[in-house]
Amino acid sequence: MDTPTAQPLVLVVEDYQDAREMYAAYLSFSGYRVAEATNGVEAIEKTIELLPDIILMDLALPRMDGWEATRRLKLDERTKHIPIVALTGHALAGYAEGARQAGCDAFVTKPCLPDALVAEIQRMLSAKSDSGSARKSARPGRTRN
Repeated sequence: MDTPTAQPLVLVVEDYQDAREMYAAYLSFSGYRVAEATNGVEAIEKTIELLPDIILMDLALPRMDGWEATRRLKLDERTKHIPIVALTGHALAGYAEGARQAGCDAFVTKPCLPDALVAEIQRMLSAKSDSGSARKSARPGRTRN
C-alpha cells in the first residue's frame, strides 16, 4: 500500500542499456523511485503491474515500438491517465506531433540534460496533480472517485 509520502514512480522504457541505466541512476539520485523496461511489450506489462506515476518512453524500441505501446496504454482504462513523455533521438517537427497523436503527453529530444528531464517530469506530475484536484473539487458532496 502506498503512503502519501512515497516518492513518485517513474517507468523508464529504453532499449539502450547505458541510457536506461543513466536515466535510472539520475532519477533515483533526484528522489524518484524507478522501474525499467527494455521494449514496448515489457512497458505495457510493467505499467499494468506497477501503475507508475509517469512513463519515459523511447519511441524506437524492439518487439513493439514506443508509438504502439503508447497507443495501447492510452486506450486501456487502467493506464490511460498515466502521463507519457516520449524520448527520441529524432528532432524533426513531425515526430513531436506524431508522438502527441499517439497519446504522448510531452516530447523530449535525446540527448537531453538530466536536469531538463527531471524538470519535465516535475512539470508533468504537477499538471497531473492539478487536474486531479480540479476534478475532485468539481464534484462537491462526493466522497468516492
